[in-house]
Amino acid sequence: MPFVVRDIQQTPNPNARKFILDRTIAEAATSFLNPAQGKEHPIASQLFEIAGVTSVLLLGDFVTVNKVAEAKWPVIVKRVRKILEENRNRGR
Repeated sequence: MPFVVRDIQQTPNPNARKFILDRTIAEAATSFLNPAQGKEHPIASQLFEIAGVTSVLLLGDFVTVNKVAEAKWPVIVKRVRKILEENRNRGR
């Protein structure tokens, strides 16, 4: 079953967005600070394929994505939503 993105929240960091999901994606905090750290994770590896994404945090029912300042949120949000909504039982 794919994830449903219920909400997308701004954070105090203008280069981070929190994607609230319909269920748990990770029981414990799982941080990927660069693509090499996320390459073995089925979702993080896809998120790092988005131009401008610099880090990913999975915890409970949310995913936080950080980007470089120059990257534009509308493009990243669209791609993150698609990745999450097309994954089927792939969270860890």
